[in-house]
Amino acid sequence: MNTPTIRRLSTLLTPLLLLGACASKAPAPAVYDLGPLPAVQATQTAAMPAALIVSDVSGPASLDSNRMVYRLLYADAQQARPYAHNNWSVTPLQLLSQRLKGRIAQAGVKVLATTDAAVGLPLLRLEADDFSQHFDSATHSTGQVSLRASLFRNHKLVDQRTFTRSTDAPSADAAGGARALAASTDAIAADIVVWLNALPQQ
Repeated sequence: MNTPTIRRLSTLLTPLLLLGACASKAPAPAVYDLGPLPAVQATQTAAMPAALIVSDVSGPASLDSNRMVYRLLYADAQQARPYAHNNWSVTPLQLLSQRLKGRIAQAGVKVLATTDAAVGLPLLRLEADDFSQHFDSATHSTGQVSLRASLFRNHKLVDQRTFTRSTDAPSADAAGGARALAASTDAIAADIVVWLNALPQQ
């Protein structure tokens, strides 16, 4: 094979080899959840209901997908971007529902679903507004969670409050975002328990 032919083959093969190298360096897909429920002591007081119907968390369609979403506040804060190789194990709405119900049960309250036949029990309705990783620079991000809680008794609104928490991510990637969002969710769960403790029983 003469030299010009070898050069032509080298020119053709080099891009293919580079593409193959890039493909081999692509990050392995990863699936995240919020981790184990932290162990806490029961905090139920006389003001806390003995039993509570807790709805599944509702929210926008963007939170009803298992995609992990982040925003580049320094570039275009209005654009939600999904990670290409990382996902949640279930949707953020399901993650929030599981975590908040678990934390309220830890506080000593019997948690019932909306499908349970329970007359006269108070109802806690939860609506999520945000559950995403926010980058304020290329190297720093936070896990932002915001949701609205409404407590009803006998179909009448007792109180409503919006809870928002932001936690620094330990790393500027999906793994760091997952840890920060778990911490923000746990902080909001603790806030909700304190709020329920402060509400009058009747």
